[in-house]
Amino acid sequence: MANKLPYNFGALPEKYSTYKNSKIIVLPVPFDKTSSWMKGSDKGPDAIINASRNMELYDIETNAEVYRKGIHTAKAVTAGNARTLAVKVQNSVDDLLKNNKFVVVLGGEHTVSLGTIQAHTEFFSKITILHLDAHSDMRDSYEGDKYSHACIMARVKEITKNIISVGIRSTDSSELKNINKQNTFYASTIHHSKEWIKKVVRKLSENVYVSIDLDVFDPSIMPSTGTPEPGGLGWYDVLDLLEIVSKNNNIVGFDVVELCPSKNMAPDFLTAKLIYKLLSFKFA
Repeated sequence: MANKLPYNFGALPEKYSTYKNSKIIVLPVPFDKTSSWMKGSDKGPDAIINASRNMELYDIETNAEVYRKGIHTAKAVTAGNARTLAVKVQNSVDDLLKNNKFVVVLGGEHTVSLGTIQAHTEFFSKITILHLDAHSDMRDSYEGDKYSHACIMARVKEITKNIISVGIRSTDSSELKNINKQNTFYASTIHHSKEWIKKVVRKLSENVYVSIDLDVFDPSIMPSTGTPEPGGLGWYDVLDLLEIVSKNNNIVGFDVVELCPSKNMAPDFLTAKLIYKLLSFKFA
């Protein structure tokens, strides 16, 4: 059925998918140059959009149909290397923010987050980066590349130190000097805590940008990532956090990265649903 539907996020008709009519812009960034294990995250944006065309557009929990705000799927941003990509993404997102659009960036590897985070931190004051991930991503350099996906949060830290990391369960010893343990919520701690979401929210500023590496989820429900780690968060762990943040703070934008599609399309659909849920929380 999906192949007969419009090819955009949510398979929306023109009324709800033109740039002019849309509050929300989905920006695909199909980039995968520095992945250190399984390749294929450059195919993530296309897989997410394709899966979203099979998604119900009524959200039960919020009793809302956020697509009525308008969701435009923009032309993909591409580049030959991570530095050039960061500049191109920043410029694209900056233009969208100046036009009063809410931007959702689809990766690609986690490196794609750098440009959009740069744009948001320059556009919004009092902003915190809420980083959901299995990995700290705080290496100064990896395999000789300071712009590797394994270094993304180290590069973000050069932009702002207001970073809260959630779901972490993999760190190299070289990263320890860069990690603020007071602002890091390890998956093992979350597993044994009933108050972890309240503690996260207390650390957030008025404006929040969310960067979601899909390996924050346990590989039992999200096996389609380049670097899966056991012991991850569940669907409702992440949704509960995002819903409460949406109610208490102003989410100004977000990215979802590191989907590495396979023949199992359930993770593709999970990702599309996650994006739509977060948009529903934001705009309901």
